[in-house]
Amino acid sequence: MTTDGRISKAQLHYEQAVFGGDSDALSVADRDLDAVEADLALARGRIAHARYLEQRVEDERELELFERAAGLYRELGDTRGEGEARFWIGAFHQVVRDDTTAALPALERSLALSVAAGDRLTASYARRHLGFAAHRAGRLDEARTHLEESTRLRRELGFLPGVAANLVGLAHLAAQQGRPEDVTALLREAEDLTATPDARGVRRWVDQARTELAPAG
Repeated sequence: MTTDGRISKAQLHYEQAVFGGDSDALSVADRDLDAVEADLALARGRIAHARYLEQRVEDERELELFERAAGLYRELGDTRGEGEARFWIGAFHQVVRDDTTAALPALERSLALSVAAGDRLTASYARRHLGFAAHRAGRLDEARTHLEESTRLRRELGFLPGVAANLVGLAHLAAQQGRPEDVTALLREAEDLTATPDARGVRRWVDQARTELAPAG
């Protein structure tokens, strides 16, 4: 149900309680509004995270918003919503705070919840960031497995900018593992996938990777 639909239902429940004497309608209204609040907190948190990526200034509200969303979704029994919120909690710790130890439990929980809910997009994000964690720890084969599975999910969904972003990560892994031909192929495909205006941000990552991974001499 949309946010507008939930708010309209809450108004209807108010009238049922006040004018119709149906006190049970109030509990239903509370659940609908909790869902609205969870959706809003998650959306605001994502905007705060995007702003951090642009400005590199932490917004102290970001983690609070994601935790609020996760708690509400859990109380509502919304596995899909909680899985998404748990991912963003993990991303906050990993990206903003540079704290992989704090990030891992949230990312692992996000993956479990999103798989259970059939949410392939969130699962792809959780896999991507678990891959980053493994890469940083020097577990290159594990990192590759996570990134390749994330890429598979994104291809299934037609999320091509996300595929390209993963290919950049896989290219860095290929370089570290001594697979120069794979580096070339991965970056070539990533370049092809970022030829549209809606992928300009990822295209910058591709160009940067091409410069960083270019053979010496």
